[in-house]
Amino acid sequence: MTGNHQTPALLLFSAFVAVTLGITTWVSRNRHGSAEEFYAGGRLFSPMENGFAIAGDYMSAASFLGVTGLIALFGYDGLLYSVGFLVAWLVVLFLVAELVRNCGRFTLADVVAARMSERPVRIASGTSSVTVSVLYLVAQMVGAGSLVALLLGNTGEAARSWAVIGVGALMIVYVSLGGMRATTWIQIVKAVLLMGGAVVLTVLVLVRFHGDFDQLLRTAADRSGHGAAFLAPGLKYGGDWTARFDFMSLGLALVLGTAGLPHILSRFYTVPTAQAARRSTVWAIGLIGGFYLMTIVLGFGAAAIVGPQAVRGSNASGNTAVPLLALDLGGGAGSTGGTVLFAVVTAVAFATILAVVAGITLASSTSVAHDLYASLRRRNARPRSEVAVARVAAVGVGVVAIGLGLLARDLNVAFLVGLAFAVAASANLPVLLYALFWRSFTTRGAVWAVYGGLVPALALVVLSPVVSGSPESLFPDVDFQYFPLQNPGLVSIPLGFLAGWLGTVTSTEIADEAKHAETEVRSLTGAGAA
Repeated sequence: MTGNHQTPALLLFSAFVAVTLGITTWVSRNRHGSAEEFYAGGRLFSPMENGFAIAGDYMSAASFLGVTGLIALFGYDGLLYSVGFLVAWLVVLFLVAELVRNCGRFTLADVVAARMSERPVRIASGTSSVTVSVLYLVAQMVGAGSLVALLLGNTGEAARSWAVIGVGALMIVYVSLGGMRATTWIQIVKAVLLMGGAVVLTVLVLVRFHGDFDQLLRTAADRSGHGAAFLAPGLKYGGDWTARFDFMSLGLALVLGTAGLPHILSRFYTVPTAQAARRSTVWAIGLIGGFYLMTIVLGFGAAAIVGPQAVRGSNASGNTAVPLLALDLGGGAGSTGGTVLFAVVTAVAFATILAVVAGITLASSTSVAHDLYASLRRRNARPRSEVAVARVAAVGVGVVAIGLGLLARDLNVAFLVGLAFAVAASANLPVLLYALFWRSFTTRGAVWAVYGGLVPALALVVLSPVVSGSPESLFPDVDFQYFPLQNPGLVSIPLGFLAGWLGTVTSTEIADEAKHAETEVRSLTGAGAA
């Protein structure tokens, strides 16, 4: 990129950072310092506001950068991410949203611990939530590195490293100072900007092809180098049995993973009632559905207009397809229109990353303080001390995410998020569903469900081609690959459910029928909900 492109993009991004830091500063001066204020924003957000915040939290760099890049490179097979990310919200709407809002206060562990021995359940759930959050953060860090490398015309390690460190520092400031209230407003602003940017690009792509979507697809197929195969299943996940099972594993992880993501579950506690939580979800589905329909146009548009070879030349994983598409749609390199549109899209992508990492960091620091710290103290921690621990935890989580983001900088961000979804579906979803719907579920079953999904998922990732054994691996020069699939969901998700069942049926503990009845009434009616 030339200096003409860099300056407007940096100015717009700086303006967004200034506005969001202003929001954070204002909120930090007007907060009450209570746990409810820091973790849940005082539960004062309307369904529409929370719906926009959920959409802003969910539509991450994986969606805007990673999914469009995968569609541009692999055509039909890249659509799996768009479909999976959207279909997952049906699970959230019908099985999770209202029940979680009624049964918990701040975290997933609140729901499960309501009818179990609290300490072991909170430690297990807190550990899982932090792990999932860190994996999700890594994807956002990789996206930040790719954007800065493109913006500065420097694909070297130094530019990407400083981008990752800068984003990590900003997210620590947002969370430690502003808590949930500032994070929510940052996500609302980001959702509006992202939807606006996506609409503009989608309209320009369709105008380029005179509204003829068939012509867009044919042009994309012709430029892909794969012909008709670009528009048919199998380009990325076809061929041998390993690729086919990888396809099924990824689909299962995407559909089931959303309901186990800590930063999504925590958003249901920011509204006053369960009905508001359901209405928030409906708002979010409308926004997210519209956005993923646009990513299809943008992905094929990048393939047709920019070309897969140019996309790969900029970033091997396709993470820069959308900014390159914006540059071309605006009139190309050196044009005023190209400069402006590139700057806007790049700034929106940065805003996307900052808003999402703030939400994830808040969820993970909440789990550290509310679940792990409060449990390990052996006596209840005072709310103010919990909040202090949460702020310190935000720094620790940020440092870990920065380190892992530097390590994984060459992987596609949508692919990295797929791994986080697999771990969430393996460790968090089984214990959540069992706690809500299985009358005989016990403490041992809860702990086994979490670790029985979490440990295999992480172990299989370490032993997969993601880490070693291929040129695209994190460590390409070594080979300890023993698990053939890149996504562990097909194996680890059933193991999580199986471990929860096995722990319950082998437990000598007798499930407390009264507590289950109380939880059931509370989850369905909201009676006694916080």
